[in-house]
Amino acid sequence: MAFRPLHDRVVVKRLEGEEKTKGGIIIPDSAKEKPQEGKIVAVGPGARDESGKLVPLDVKAGDRVLFGKWSGTEVKVDGDDLLIMKESDILGIVD
Repeated sequence: MAFRPLHDRVVVKRLEGEEKTKGGIIIPDSAKEKPQEGKIVAVGPGARDESGKLVPLDVKAGDRVLFGKWSGTEVKVDGDDLLIMKESDILGIVD
């Protein structure tokens, strides 16, 4: 199924977190924090300004981004766990 978000929303797939600490300690699944880094899967067409003109988003599909710990809404599409969030919830692009 193809999924396209509306307005200024983006679809993000979380990147997997570290399995070990720098000291070599293995972190069990129950103690892992959800990663705050992900890859953008799809973007909406953009938001509208006061005059009704479409303002395109600054991010595009394929960008690696950082987002807030509690940002977005978790959804499952075709068996993949994804996040849908507004562009304003994205903190920055990782180059």
